[in-house]
Amino acid sequence: MPDGTGAGIDDASPVEAVLGVERSLSARRWVWHRPPGDARDRAACERTGLAMAQRLALPELVGRLLAGRGIDVDGAADFLDPTLRALLPDPSCLTDMEVAARRLADAVRRGETVGVFGDYDVDGACATALLAGLLRSLGCTVHTHIPDRVREGYGPNAPALHGLADRGAGLIVCVDCGTAAPEPLSALAGRAELMVLDHHKSDGGVPPILATVNPNRLDCRSGLHGLCATAVAFLAGVALLRTLRRAGWFATRPAPDLLSWLDLVALATICDVMPLTGLNRALVTQGLKVMGRRARPGIVALLEVAAVREAPSAFTCGFALGPRINAGGRISEADLGLRLLLCDDPVEARALAERLDAVNRQRRSVETVILDRAMELGQAQLEAGHAALLLAGTDWHPGVVGIVAGRLKERFNRPVLVGAVLEDGTVKGSGRSVEGHDLGAVVIAARQAGLLTAGGGHAMAAGFTLPSAGLEPFHRFLDLRLAGAAALPPARDLSIEAVLTVQAATAELAAQVDRLAPFGMGNPEPLFALTRARVVRADRIGATGNTLRLLLEGEGGGARLKALLFRADESPLAALLEQRGAPPLHLAGWLRAESWNGAVTAGFFIQDAALA
Repeated sequence: MPDGTGAGIDDASPVEAVLGVERSLSARRWVWHRPPGDARDRAACERTGLAMAQRLALPELVGRLLAGRGIDVDGAADFLDPTLRALLPDPSCLTDMEVAARRLADAVRRGETVGVFGDYDVDGACATALLAGLLRSLGCTVHTHIPDRVREGYGPNAPALHGLADRGAGLIVCVDCGTAAPEPLSALAGRAELMVLDHHKSDGGVPPILATVNPNRLDCRSGLHGLCATAVAFLAGVALLRTLRRAGWFATRPAPDLLSWLDLVALATICDVMPLTGLNRALVTQGLKVMGRRARPGIVALLEVAAVREAPSAFTCGFALGPRINAGGRISEADLGLRLLLCDDPVEARALAERLDAVNRQRRSVETVILDRAMELGQAQLEAGHAALLLAGTDWHPGVVGIVAGRLKERFNRPVLVGAVLEDGTVKGSGRSVEGHDLGAVVIAARQAGLLTAGGGHAMAAGFTLPSAGLEPFHRFLDLRLAGAAALPPARDLSIEAVLTVQAATAELAAQVDRLAPFGMGNPEPLFALTRARVVRADRIGATGNTLRLLLEGEGGGARLKALLFRADESPLAALLEQRGAPPLHLAGWLRAESWNGAVTAGFFIQDAALA
């Protein structure tokens, strides 16, 4: 049980609810976090945590949190301080990487014109910016193309590829797309050489082109399945510079600083929801340090318009930068985000950032119109017993259906696919999945079965296209292939890692917990249960008043703690938290260290609540 200081991990049976919370105010059960592999020996986990705490001079709680992530004593140091020196693999472990590096090196030596075709999301924009920027710094002329989501759709298309060739590109590189596009790529035969730097799942062979570097192609033995396309492009950059260095290319000229592009690798890895473990953890940790130097004008401008003043974090990337970069590809000019990332002029960068900020506000308005109706349809499908939810609407914007799918996934704890029915009857959509249910593989299988005209993705996200008449057969296929999701509870259990009192939730503890960052897929931010807290003050803040700011007091008075509840208007918690004289509450949330004017304080970010 939690120790007397107020912090600890329970040694109870896995079926026991934390603090007895079987059904919280948001209808969730609070359960104890289980280490990877659903290990049953919690005592062994405790011993490992204690050993790590002693060896590395850590608070015992931090040692326990590390052990709860499956980290052992030997791996703890690299987890807390992940470096590329320790974790970066030889890029040649990726199939076709040596071929790709040699061809890129030839393009540099000849001063060729290169075309880069990218996807319209954050990963595509970052991968395109990284590769285009690196090649330009090496003397190549580079033309880029980001497709329009509605007019061109996902992935390479023949007219756009021919357009790059018309501008003189003898080599065209598709980034974050292309693995499943043999037909449009074959249209360039004889006009330009083609290569792909991608990470989307392959449903068999690869296109008959010069090189396809993709850790998820079936014959790649690299084991780097969790890389995003920008990370693949970064490794291609490592291989390219190594090839040039071996040829003596830098004997009389400076080599570019490839590490300066790690900010884009971090941004893409976070926004594409890649696991923040192993190599990704090193890429993101070092990339956030690069971003913190605020040397890239486009990122600086976007941080300013998003009013981010603190050091960039995974949260910053996922909730402030990513949505704004994505907004252009969703409902406006597809290449706005790319232009911002490549911009060297601070004045121009500020103008582009403000445009993206305005487009993002417009995107939120469009999303709100769809979301209420989608929630109603999703609830009906959940009650009908569907394992996966598949929704489509005739007046829904195809640029925001992925966001809506993500919101419904969080609400219903099911794989969710949302489509927009276009004027010609075609449905174009996006899906989001829950852990343990590989949506990309299922969508690829549906395409192979003839149920989709296009489709692909990775485990947690996928895109699809089909005639509207095919929605019902596709839904049956999803229910069959994702049948295990039907057993999931309608609201996701909250996985609690420790119980704290208000008195124990100090700035010092928050700073120690932050050593486990960056947080994200594969390394979730520790969720704490705050026991028997009273709300002594509550007020609404923010431009729309949709954030609830609270002051909490512990049992017996004395210690106080600041807390926030976001999206208060949509939350079932807000009414009780704002109620005068409310009874003591158990609160579930994240404990974070916050800096303001040189002072560090603790803040609690509320995710759920239950009556104590």
